[in-house]
Amino acid sequence: MIEPNTFGTHEFIELCRRLDAEPYICHNGLADVKEMAAWVEYCNATEGKYAELRKDNGHPEPFNVKFWSVGNERYDTAYIHRVRDAAKIMKEIDPLIQTTCSGSQGGMKKTGFKVSPFLLETAGQYLDYISVHNYWLARGNELPEYDYLTAISKSEYPEAYIQLVIESLEESGMRDRLKIAFDEWNLRAWQHPGFPRNAVENYEDPEILDLVEKRIEGNDLASQYTMADALFTASFFNACLSHSDDVAMANIAPLVNTRGPLYVHPEGIVKRSHFHTMAMYRNLLEERVAATETLSGSLIHEGDSVALIDALATVDEQGKNWAISLVNRHPSDQVKCTVKMGGKLLDGLFRATLLTANSPDSYNDIEHPDQVSPRDVEVVFKKGITHLPPHSLIIMQIVHKNAHL
Repeated sequence: MIEPNTFGTHEFIELCRRLDAEPYICHNGLADVKEMAAWVEYCNATEGKYAELRKDNGHPEPFNVKFWSVGNERYDTAYIHRVRDAAKIMKEIDPLIQTTCSGSQGGMKKTGFKVSPFLLETAGQYLDYISVHNYWLARGNELPEYDYLTAISKSEYPEAYIQLVIESLEESGMRDRLKIAFDEWNLRAWQHPGFPRNAVENYEDPEILDLVEKRIEGNDLASQYTMADALFTASFFNACLSHSDDVAMANIAPLVNTRGPLYVHPEGIVKRSHFHTMAMYRNLLEERVAATETLSGSLIHEGDSVALIDALATVDEQGKNWAISLVNRHPSDQVKCTVKMGGKLLDGLFRATLLTANSPDSYNDIEHPDQVSPRDVEVVFKKGITHLPPHSLIIMQIVHKNAHL
């Protein structure tokens, strides 16, 4: 189908407001600097040619869009100069906006690519973020099939990539100024064989229609979205939160259908496995990330080695209420886990939410929407020890009488 662009700026911002989400607008990287400035004026200014156009279009008050990106996944010299010029004039129109630009793509590698020193030197002073993107399982002309171990073995790649970007900012002297916006990520790359192309498509061409159909079939195949997606997502969040002094934004791509955590169909919605991870992290963690040290054995698969256990501890402002995330990546075995807090072994019965399934390859689809779903459980620790179910994520709540423990 051809996108008619009837869902435009007004509709997008209204959708974000209804979802209690902050709009984030990314310019076309080939756009003229004046065009980029005009869009900011249209959205955020109270007066001017484009502010008046917005009013004429039915919205007298500014939209006050906070986040703006100067283009997407372009890195050539001309683009870098455009970033500098556009970000500068955009901030002159509205000094309160936050700006970013494409700084690095991972290329599905373990660490990805460093941010260009020339970009940071040329445009860094006009930016607030550096955007980085990555997918860790490649697409193909034919739909690739990845087993659980191949997928889960990528779980520590986001951590390595974040470290590399931090090094880039440190080396440039920009680390104190710029935050990382990991504003496009997913375990699996979008499946679109034969695309992108470099010309306007004829959507009456049978070849194009066949490619579009393959794209839909490949991305909508429910059996891909297994416990591997759920646990990889937990590890991605753990990496971002562990580096929350540097990583200020993380946006999965896409949100709905394609590779998204939600699959919408004519009769309803399927919550894919990674949706539940996202909901658990959003609703069950506390406000602050605590210092966490994790020691674990390894899971080895085809040259990749990943820790069996991943963990993150969070705590509220008072230091009393804690939420601890524990991931067991092993496909079939329980793993013994020892937890110490403040040098003391954890002991007792704790409320928790468990996300797992009958098999590491379990998934949700229209006919079986709850094969992977969280449930409330109680976790028992004896002298610091519990056993984590195979292929599982647990987030447990702990309340300490001693607020400083």
